[in-house]
Amino acid sequence: MASRTRRRGTAADASRRRRLSLRLTLPVLLLAALMAMLMLRGYVHSEILADHRVRPEAASDRVPEEILDGGPVIDTRGGRTTSLRIPDHHLVLTFDDGPDPTWTPKVLDVLKKHHAHAVFFVTGTMTSRYPQLVRRMVAEGHEVGVHTFSHPDLSYQSKKRIDWELSQTQLAITGAAGIRTSLFRPPYSSFADAMDDLSWPVTEYIGGRGYITVVNDTDSEDWRKPGVDRIVRNATPDAGKGAIVLMHDSGGDRHQTVQALDRFVPLLQKRGYTFDNLTEALNAPSAHTPVTGPDLWQGRAWILLVQAADGITDVLVVGLAVIGASVLARFALMLWLSFLHTRRVRRKGFRWGRRPVTEPVSVLVPAYNEAKCIENTVRSLTASEHPVEILVIDDGSTDGTARIVENLDLPDVRVVRQENAGKPAALNRGLANASHDIVVMMDGDTVFEPATVRELVQPFGDPAVGAVAGNAKVGNRDSLIGAWQHIEYVMGFNLDRRMYDVLRCMPTIPGAVGAFRRTALERVGGMSDDTLAEDTDITMAIHRDGWRVVYAERARAWTEAPESVSQLWSQRYRWSYGTMQAIWKHRGALLDRGPSGRFGRVGLPLVSLFMVVAPLLAPLIDAFLLYGIVFGPTQKTIGAWLGVLAVQAACAAYAFHLDRERMTHLVSLPLQQILYRQLMYVVLLQSWITALTGGRLRWQKLRRTGVVGAAPGTAEERQAA
Repeated sequence: MASRTRRRGTAADASRRRRLSLRLTLPVLLLAALMAMLMLRGYVHSEILADHRVRPEAASDRVPEEILDGGPVIDTRGGRTTSLRIPDHHLVLTFDDGPDPTWTPKVLDVLKKHHAHAVFFVTGTMTSRYPQLVRRMVAEGHEVGVHTFSHPDLSYQSKKRIDWELSQTQLAITGAAGIRTSLFRPPYSSFADAMDDLSWPVTEYIGGRGYITVVNDTDSEDWRKPGVDRIVRNATPDAGKGAIVLMHDSGGDRHQTVQALDRFVPLLQKRGYTFDNLTEALNAPSAHTPVTGPDLWQGRAWILLVQAADGITDVLVVGLAVIGASVLARFALMLWLSFLHTRRVRRKGFRWGRRPVTEPVSVLVPAYNEAKCIENTVRSLTASEHPVEILVIDDGSTDGTARIVENLDLPDVRVVRQENAGKPAALNRGLANASHDIVVMMDGDTVFEPATVRELVQPFGDPAVGAVAGNAKVGNRDSLIGAWQHIEYVMGFNLDRRMYDVLRCMPTIPGAVGAFRRTALERVGGMSDDTLAEDTDITMAIHRDGWRVVYAERARAWTEAPESVSQLWSQRYRWSYGTMQAIWKHRGALLDRGPSGRFGRVGLPLVSLFMVVAPLLAPLIDAFLLYGIVFGPTQKTIGAWLGVLAVQAACAAYAFHLDRERMTHLVSLPLQQILYRQLMYVVLLQSWITALTGGRLRWQKLRRTGVVGAAPGTAEERQAA
């Protein structure tokens, strides 16, 4: 029996390890997929691996005379060195650099209107992005040729790069139109007599790969935009002679090209010219070869990948813009409402009620294996300036936590023991044993200042207040991780709470320092274990019951933050997942009336957007930042990032000013944005995956060190702590 039990335990442990591995692997795979899409999009848009160098003219003494004096069609296949000219009264219109989504359809429309054919020398980048245009070219009887993938000067490139440029372009053409082509035009080419000692070896090599090189002998110079009349004159050959005419259907504004084409084609047709594609003019077999089988499916898969990368990236860019605008709007709203909150609560003579709250309160301290911290916690409470009853609820500790408290033999301190049942159950047990109408809740690793309880309970002078959030602060901020969490607590949590207080939709009362009206707790059924964020759950429930939840900035509590990455991961994983659970549990508030509906239509959307959705999409900022730094525009990218950092620094400085904290810790803010934020992204993404896959987390106890002793009183003492 014992061996079978061990096997079941081993199987359960293995299952948990597999689930954990899945939840760690999926975020990494999603982030890798995002970067892969960006890289693919950058490659197709000539932002990655693009080479824009253009070599100046060189000598031509190694180029055969028959090439220099020959026609624009150069055939070096099988070791040949021949060239051909276009017969008289035949014109081959050629268009480079497309297809373009704006101008290529207009060019095709003009050609169709006048029953003319042409040759389109397409790039692989544009073909991959606009395959439907290449498909239309072939369907309407035009020929397509390879103009390389990313338009580099091939005289600079290795044979391996040349092969890559050719094969990738053919792959795109195959995926777009189901064909291969034997026509090639090198970028930056001109007439045959412009061939030099650097471009000729490339032409020979490409001929050896089975391509016919096509240059031109009539240049319309439409790329200069000289005007429609000039383009027509440049494109018109000498009387009766055949020619290959160079034009462009991409690379900028081509409205002059389209207008000139609409005039040029009928004008030359009246003079007896026919407009053929190249093989028609030469009375040769078609340059197109149908592709079937695996090669065809490979081409279609390439087009599908590019279209997916473009589409998804475009959606992400829009999402990034929306999230960026929302975050900036949130910063502005947070600063303004925090200012209003501070001005209200700090004005002379401000009171929450008609008279101060002076009656005793019950302080509940749930504790599970808090031996290193519990004495500091309890002693800080006994030093309170407000009368308190202290209940330490020992939740089945195995390290002697309860015995430590009992041995202190302090007045007004009671220990309530129970079997291990979790924090919500411990708090409910404490509530059942509490003697007073106001209940303060705190964590077993937290210490209060002498004035904390007094400041925390004053808002209950307003009978509409059902709960109060205190000011949780990081006590162990001397490490780098601690400093980062200190910035997060002061800026992210406490500045947020001021904003939510004004909006009357406080989402969370921190477990480290919060107070509740006993009546409010009993009306909502006490603490629930439905979620892993019982503090968020109970806060939302109290809102829905019609109570007001406020923030007491002077009620400071000093808590021990996680000191390692693994502990921080565990804590934030639970927080994120628990927040999602609480939002889902209280989703019905969206349709409620009264205070519950107000919270549902104001609080839930804000919490969902800024605590769940925005952080999930925020890695896009860093992904695009990394992409922009590596592939450009580097200066603009860094400038934009510094601008966002400046906004965050301003918000953080204001938050530190309100909390009367030293500004020295903000030195680590840039590093926090680079490293700490990424960890939070992955944690949130992992929480999403857990939620979507129906997983359930267990409570995870953080290891405590007891580093937070007595609560500092002054800024200098807090710094020393």
